[in-house]
Amino acid sequence: MTHDLPTPVATRYFEDYPAGATCEYGPVSVSEAEIVAFARQFDPQSIHTDAEAAASGPFGGLIASGWHTAGLMMRLLATRFLSPVASIASPGIDELRWRAPVRPGDALRIRVRIVEATLSRSKPDRGMIRSEIEVVNQHETVVMSLSAMNLMRSRPRA
Repeated sequence: MTHDLPTPVATRYFEDYPAGATCEYGPVSVSEAEIVAFARQFDPQSIHTDAEAAASGPFGGLIASGWHTAGLMMRLLATRFLSPVASIASPGIDELRWRAPVRPGDALRIRVRIVEATLSRSKPDRGMIRSEIEVVNQHETVVMSLSAMNLMRSRPRA
């Protein structure tokens, strides 16, 4: 299911990201093999790499690294929400929270709510988009949340 902005992502500029808009993108499935492969490379803890050991751990089974979840969120955000013609950079995120475990077989989607869209006073060719992002699983459980900031180019003036 996708709730999107009216302007296609390929041609979106700062002006196409209105405060108050909410978008949803996904789903993306998470497999056990992907969880283990990511964790072996980037977060080698047994709750992420060893299903047998994880079964007797605090989550009662294998779970994805939070950084894996963040990477899946970023893939959806970068390809479906952030415009390739207007996205400049992000000065950072705030309030990153891993709220519930992500398990093999989960189907995740992101919900992006634009909280603020402010045109730069010193550089009117760009603006700052502030968004609240939730990663939600197939049971409507929020598994991760964060506040994001993105610098976007304004539509070129003729």
